[in-house]
Amino acid sequence: MRFVRAVSLALLAGLSFAAQAKMVHRPVEWTLDGTHFKSVLVYDDASHAKRPGLVMVPNWYGINDGAIKKADMIAGKDYVILLTDMYGENVRPQPGHADQAKAATAALYGDRAVMRKRIDEALAQLKAQATNAPIDTSKLAAIGFCFGGTAVLDLARSGADVAAIVSFHGGLTTDDPSLAKNIKARVLVMNGADDKGTMPDADKFMDEMRSSPADWQFVVLGNAVHCFTEVDENSPGCKYDPRAAARSYRLMHDWLHAAFSGTP
Repeated sequence: MRFVRAVSLALLAGLSFAAQAKMVHRPVEWTLDGTHFKSVLVYDDASHAKRPGLVMVPNWYGINDGAIKKADMIAGKDYVILLTDMYGENVRPQPGHADQAKAATAALYGDRAVMRKRIDEALAQLKAQATNAPIDTSKLAAIGFCFGGTAVLDLARSGADVAAIVSFHGGLTTDDPSLAKNIKARVLVMNGADDKGTMPDADKFMDEMRSSPADWQFVVLGNAVHCFTEVDENSPGCKYDPRAAARSYRLMHDWLHAAFSGTP
């Protein structure tokens, strides 16, 4: 009976701990060139084991409930994610208001040096969180969606010391193709075959990557348009595609695992 009681108490204790474990959403703030940024660190606190750290840049609507939910899903028990504010605390486009989002991104598309400086700072801020979050700083990467894909590709072009970059339906253009020579990361880019906004730039992007020393892969997902991972999008040219989303997430996990482990 004592043994049974001990086992029961241990099980109850384990269940209690599991019930207490939760996704942490911790504010991370910094100021750069007079602009104050408010980002969110996301991870599962069920374990104190160190895990890879990811800079994640959401779509052009920036940080909102949907972006946090996506970060929760990706982080799981596998990663610590810094969901990154690229605009500054006073710029928060409202979901569904494309005009606001377009205005927010225009300044960064118009000055890619500023974009690179901001995403570089986000990486530095992620590293700094290792003092009080379970981040393995030897395993760092960045992922981005739509506008965020453009941002993380610019992180790669800046020569950032990260293992991998993953872009989902991101913009492929650059202000300076010669920056590709700086890329150290393994670069995975995934775009929809019918994405009329990004695919016209695919040939130039691949020419750029051919001139780089990077281990890179460009994946074209059949029948998918722009926004294929964005669950709230359902317009003809910007539409969630559960099949393409699932495939792209599997590819991401495999790519990150290989990059962090140093395997092909």
